[in-house]
Amino acid sequence: MKRPPLVCQKTGKSLESGRKNRWLILLLPITGLLALIWFLIRVVPKPSRMMYPCQRVAFPLASGFVIWLIGILGSVAAMRRARRYFRRARYVVGILCVTVSVGFIWLALSSTAEKVALADDPVPNASIGVAKGIYPGRVVWAHNPDATDWDGAGYGHWWESSHTDQNSVDEMLSRSLVTLANEPNDFLAWDSIFRYFNQTHSKGDVGYQPDEKITIKVNFVGTHFDAGAVDTDTYELVDGYWIDYHHVGPQMMLAVLRQLVYNVGVNQADIAIGDTLCYFSKNFWEPLHDEFPDVNYLDYAGGNVLNPRTGVGFSGSALYWSNHPAGNQDYAPQSYEAADYIINIANLKTHGGAAITLGGKNHFGSLVRWPAEAGYYDLHTSAYAAGMGNYRVLVDLMGHPDIGGKTVLYMIDGLWGGEYAHAGDNAPIKFSTSPFNGDWTSSILVSQDPVAIDSVGFDILWTEFNDVTCARKSGGEDYLHEAALADNPPSGTFYDPNHDGDVVRLASLGTHEHWNNATDKQYSRNLDPINGTGIQLVTGLYTMGDFEPDGDVDFEDFAVLAAAWKSQPGDGNWNAACNISESIDGVIDEYDLIVFCENWLN
Repeated sequence: MKRPPLVCQKTGKSLESGRKNRWLILLLPITGLLALIWFLIRVVPKPSRMMYPCQRVAFPLASGFVIWLIGILGSVAAMRRARRYFRRARYVVGILCVTVSVGFIWLALSSTAEKVALADDPVPNASIGVAKGIYPGRVVWAHNPDATDWDGAGYGHWWESSHTDQNSVDEMLSRSLVTLANEPNDFLAWDSIFRYFNQTHSKGDVGYQPDEKITIKVNFVGTHFDAGAVDTDTYELVDGYWIDYHHVGPQMMLAVLRQLVYNVGVNQADIAIGDTLCYFSKNFWEPLHDEFPDVNYLDYAGGNVLNPRTGVGFSGSALYWSNHPAGNQDYAPQSYEAADYIINIANLKTHGGAAITLGGKNHFGSLVRWPAEAGYYDLHTSAYAAGMGNYRVLVDLMGHPDIGGKTVLYMIDGLWGGEYAHAGDNAPIKFSTSPFNGDWTSSILVSQDPVAIDSVGFDILWTEFNDVTCARKSGGEDYLHEAALADNPPSGTFYDPNHDGDVVRLASLGTHEHWNNATDKQYSRNLDPINGTGIQLVTGLYTMGDFEPDGDVDFEDFAVLAAAWKSQPGDGNWNAACNISESIDGVIDEYDLIVFCENWLN
């Protein structure tokens, strides 16, 4: 006889579904146990596998299972002791045991509730967009711990010449430029950089020409006009909250000016440098002005008689926001419209509202009004929005023809990295992750791809900081997705920041991806130099013959060379192959083999 269905005596509802789905109760412990076993089998023999995507998913499940198990066992043990004490009429101790039992359950639930969120870590090596540059997607990262030396607050200020070695900064920048362009010296490196820009902007196969103007956008947000960080009579930094804020430092600016004047041959009067929303303090201006007195030092107010600066103002180059917000019309600064080229120098730092503030957000200072100024579109609305797939004003700034469109070189001053609008006194901090290992960041990053360089900066900051309200804030990398796919962005926005009448949306502004793991720091073009389509990160200082590159000249480099041997223009593998030519003739042949052998044998 068939058993009658079970029903509730009060409600009359069936109880069968609860019985049928009772196996679901075991789903969490079974999944957690399997994740723990998998994690132990894979990671214990080789700890570096901890950074693999599958292990970054398995670890929160495994750790959650362990905490859950401890909570359950601890709770059961405490409850048994409580019963024993109640039987003996020891009520106070029994109540304490019950409290401990409840505490174990609460610990298990609260500790595991959000662990799975780590599974949302960036997906490695999933490149999007179109890489830019002589060597597409190349980002050069130079790191020299000897460049910086400071004992922190109370021991002078990081920006003083005694704490940053100018010779080290000059050398780091020189080697970075040579590596970026794959040229034997600074002059040829700059010539290649300018020629690439001019060829891709319909200006012909020419390098820098006399009398062409260059504007250098630096980040001085700590001295913005209403911060009170600069005494406007003396133009000295005011001792207080902002005194050690990590700006682009005078040593970095001096290194760039030396490159432009001495190696490129730019007249000092054809160079403008500064941040349009900020004061150019005497502490930063003096070491630059002493060597380059005729450079135009941009300043929000224009300085004064004792400390002359170049004032800023609106140009006639209109800037539109692509989601068509209402408000006063925005324009690019005068110095931007007048410039033939722009160099973007950002800082390596996180941001309490926008997650990160690198090259893209550096352009918040590429206006002549405060980002949230009344009557204008509030840029913070877009930049601070959480989540992915949103309209991002940074894409309009990066793509405007008189702002991002004129940028010939992108740099990140990572000599003194840190956090902004989030951490204490906003001073630089030492990073714990590799290669910093508890020291100052002491780094310079350069690229011709605005999206690629910010992507690398994002990975560095994501690895160092765990705060979900800052570096790991949801949507912190959204502008990189929007910029890489500007021609068809996830938000569906029609990015057209200059409204030139052609109604033509922006093309891809560069390539975005994440490295494979924080130990190896490999991107798609590192893993596959011939067929990779994303970023190529060159760390340290470039070695001739290191075609891969990984810092060594070995058989792997010979394999790359052999795969591209004697390629000619028009060959199917030409675009990838020409990127490793070191004989500066565009053909992979015996001359490149000689370069390889000389460095391999040495």
